[in-house]
Amino acid sequence: MKLLYVDASSGISGDMTLAALVDLGFAFDELAALPHALGLEGVTVTEETVQRGPFRARHVDVAVTGSQPHRHLHHVEEILARGALPERALENARAVFRRLAEAEAHVHGTTVEKVHFHEVGAADAIVDIAGACLGLERLGIEAVHATPIAVGSGSVETAHGTLPVPAPATARLLVGAPVDFTPLAGERATPTGAALVTTWVKSWGPPPPFRMLAQGVGAGGRDPKDRPNVLRLLLGETEGAPGGSGARRLVGVLETALDDATPQLVAHAIARLLAAGARDAFATPIVMKKGRPAVLLTVLCDPALIDALADLLFRETPTIGLRVRTEERRELAREEAFVRLSEGEVRLKVVTLPDGTRRARPEYESLALLANATGQDLETLAARALAAWQALSTRPA
Repeated sequence: MKLLYVDASSGISGDMTLAALVDLGFAFDELAALPHALGLEGVTVTEETVQRGPFRARHVDVAVTGSQPHRHLHHVEEILARGALPERALENARAVFRRLAEAEAHVHGTTVEKVHFHEVGAADAIVDIAGACLGLERLGIEAVHATPIAVGSGSVETAHGTLPVPAPATARLLVGAPVDFTPLAGERATPTGAALVTTWVKSWGPPPPFRMLAQGVGAGGRDPKDRPNVLRLLLGETEGAPGGSGARRLVGVLETALDDATPQLVAHAIARLLAAGARDAFATPIVMKKGRPAVLLTVLCDPALIDALADLLFRETPTIGLRVRTEERRELAREEAFVRLSEGEVRLKVVTLPDGTRRARPEYESLALLANATGQDLETLAARALAAWQALSTRPA
């Protein structure tokens, strides 16, 4: 299975991501033809090789002539739909813009439907996002991992005026992601870059061991002296592959037996662990020595988070000792998909089995929102969402 490791220690933006993918081998000719395929007039894409500190890097520029309208999400989705993108690339691009819309709506206290995209709705941002998702597909990348995201410092000029770094929408997009506040000059993580990486990455921290295939280096427009303004993408291959037994990764396991913690305390600790980045946390009833009822609290996490989550367990529970180990985890390649019912949109989790077939399950939270809004039962909505996904997945390309 091919994976991508995103080194965002100097920041990330849409054009840097696009340039690094081109540097990895995404065909520039296909990228240059994308604006026409999307029906975006007056848009051209150029590329050049530049120097950023010690790095030879690729720089991609999406130039737009004429003024751009303030688009809503449905306008952007219509543009994406006419671009003849592969299914997974189209789903990814929609998911990125949906995250952007949700972040903007939260920041401005409005709804997703009413959000006006400003910078991120312009033609260059549309090409950045659609092109990056297309590049991910063309390179055959099935999983993405990333370093903490450098956000920079100071302020940035936007359509909403001068804003602090990270800009409010960027900060909202990075909720749940590890961030690096090293005081680098200027804005280093843009909303477009933050939306791309947080949509793609399902697991933060070091990737599983992999065989290195290539390195792509994308350059930002500025050339500051404090740290090279580049995004590095490392392309690798793990032992897991379609037709095999799934991708392999290392996972940290923390365990502690608690016979003096209330149920409320255990529930609170689990919630804190999940919020801090644990992949899973759960309690199992056990009986300890002297016949005492207790729970075994188990935490699964990326190895890089073991120390932080161990510290949290010591703070949040009465435990005085933990068992810590690293185990191998086998997992199927997974992705998000969206289907639209008459009541609204449903998110699904789609996995690829070892024989190459795909299986989908609607996400509970997505179903619950529609059920609460419409009064319909979950099972009916789930069955309709699954039928809609199956119809889309079997439709001829």
